[in-house]
Amino acid sequence: QVQLVESGGGPVQAGGSLRLSCTASERPSGRITMGWFRQAPGKEREFVAALRLNSRHSYYSDSVKGRFTISGDNAKNTLYLQMDNLTPEDTAVYYCARDGGRTILAQVRSATAYDYWGQGTQVTVSS
Repeated sequence: QVQLVESGGGPVQAGGSLRLSCTASERPSGRITMGWFRQAPGKEREFVAALRLNSRHSYYSDSVKGRFTISGDNAKNTLYLQMDNLTPEDTAVYYCARDGGRTILAQVRSATAYDYWGQGTQVTVSS
């Protein structure tokens, strides 16, 4: 069972930046995809970004493209999400997720493709 632990959330003013980290308990092997999702109060969990660890291909939702950057350090078993130019609409609990190595391209934006989830970290953006 892979354990994922997020950190780096907190309060920030609009226009500011935060970097989230997600550390996995096991080194990835195979064609692993990791992603970030978020859930705002009263809303469904939504896709934010994903990274194919082998190919380093990245994918973003339209709402964060150009402002957020996903990256990974395989040696540290850590996934990052650099968030710049934050807006109040980015306020949510952010979750890190990891699949079992079987996700096809069409699935990377779907929460159901991921087998392991972190506990979430709160990001609050004030105007």
